[in-house]
Amino acid sequence: MKTDIQIAQEASMLHIKDVAAKLGIREDELEFYGKYKAKLSDELWEEIKDRPDGKLVLVTAINPTPAGEGKTTVTVGLGQAMAKLNQKAVIALREPSLGPCFGIKGGAAGGGYSQVVPMEDLNLHFTGDFHAITSANNLLAALLDNHIQQGNALQIDPRQVVWKRCLDMNDRNLRNIVVGLGSKMDGMVREDHFVITVASEIMAILCLADDLQDLKRRLGKIVVAYNFSGDPVTADDLQATGAMTALLKDAIKPNIIQTLEHTPALVHGGPFANIAHGCNSVRATKMALKMSDITITEAGFGADLGAEKFFDIKCRKAGLKPDAVVLVATVRALKYNGGVQRAELERENLNALKKGIVNLEKHIENIQKYGVPVVVALNSFVSDTQAEYEFVRGFCEDKGCEFALAEVWAKGGEGGKALAEKVLETLKTKESHFHPLYADELSLEEKIETVAKEIYGARGVIYEPSAKKQLAKIESMGFGALPVCMAKTQYSLSDDAAKLGRPEDFDVKIREVYVSAGAGFIVAITGAIMTMPGLPKVPAANGIDVSEDGNITGLF
Repeated sequence: MKTDIQIAQEASMLHIKDVAAKLGIREDELEFYGKYKAKLSDELWEEIKDRPDGKLVLVTAINPTPAGEGKTTVTVGLGQAMAKLNQKAVIALREPSLGPCFGIKGGAAGGGYSQVVPMEDLNLHFTGDFHAITSANNLLAALLDNHIQQGNALQIDPRQVVWKRCLDMNDRNLRNIVVGLGSKMDGMVREDHFVITVASEIMAILCLADDLQDLKRRLGKIVVAYNFSGDPVTADDLQATGAMTALLKDAIKPNIIQTLEHTPALVHGGPFANIAHGCNSVRATKMALKMSDITITEAGFGADLGAEKFFDIKCRKAGLKPDAVVLVATVRALKYNGGVQRAELERENLNALKKGIVNLEKHIENIQKYGVPVVVALNSFVSDTQAEYEFVRGFCEDKGCEFALAEVWAKGGEGGKALAEKVLETLKTKESHFHPLYADELSLEEKIETVAKEIYGARGVIYEPSAKKQLAKIESMGFGALPVCMAKTQYSLSDDAAKLGRPEDFDVKIREVYVSAGAGFIVAITGAIMTMPGLPKVPAANGIDVSEDGNITGLF
């Protein structure tokens, strides 16, 4: 079997204007970045904004494992399958971060014969959105330190600077640093920190903003520090908002590319789901809904992270109402949750499958709590057996949700027809009664505990004393009505990555809480989660190269 990058490089792509034409987009409504990628203009939105919305389908998954789940692959394959069934469908995805591409996870273009292309462009610099976000983030940091250096008229307490610099790369050495070393002219010495770009509040703001003016308003509300009296200092206070907006004026426009089968794909924004809210931009999703009958979007990592934040943050803030959810699982991943070692996953093991399927069970129950119909998509691997398929099918039907086998990795859209037909049937026969998990009026502690108990299955929540103080401070500042964004490991329903399956009798530990005032949510950091990941012992970057004829190799 060819590698993903070989399949992508051998693909025959249409000019992006021809792909966009399938959605009724004229050439003069596109801003081209070469032949195969473009941005959608503001003029296009003005033309389509009053159209009725199509159906919204969210693709999510069980907790990720080393065995692989293929959520993006299924999302792309489902979109391709809809086209084969003559449905006007569009895919709305996140952009990949460079950190995972060169680290351990790889890119986010799908896989096999269900990919978006150009794959190398998407996984690397793409249209420069992440670079713009990084620049805006670090401009704000530079203006903040410069203000302190130049007399500190705002009386910023250097010990209470909360704005961090960012970089779109996994670099653990930048987590905790000291800046301002050298002479007096080199700035004030203080402790500083880096986060990965996809964890920057500016990434979240870009993905939640309705338009350029909303983006500007949200940027101005960013809390960067506290003064000596304990009052917040914002980007507006530093007069940084206009320049930051200038850097982001093009980045806020959604990008359009295509799948291997020329289905339109809007790919825009990319907050991590374990340390941010994990969804593509509101603008891209809303444009997709206006231009298609069915919009297929995805949320990052498992449903306990990506789907929960899609429902409780993105849908709440943007007024979106999903019509159905596709929940992706694999036999291999379920057996891994049942205790099978990675080397043994290709052997049939119904006992392990029975033990591990409780992870899928919990995710089904969680989605049903939001009132949205569920279709389980079992992503096919060649080592799976018919007995294993039938066990999962029977389990899902007993839980009151639909089931379909997805063979999109090997067969592209053709291998997704059964899933697409099941989704279409669900959209036609089952009504969504979507509602968020908790009310705005609950206290922040009640919101955190609701997510921990209802979604993770926790016994309770334990707060570090500093986190308790931070919660009280945030509520006293008037931010108590905001939703919570839980920063948690993706590998377990709990905050302990080693607890597989469906953990019970555990507590979630909250060690830090802070406000993302511009994005409009409160971040609660659990366990040992890091906002700046590190590289593994053998990074994926070691295998990436460029051939003599300029072709990139080793990217996955």
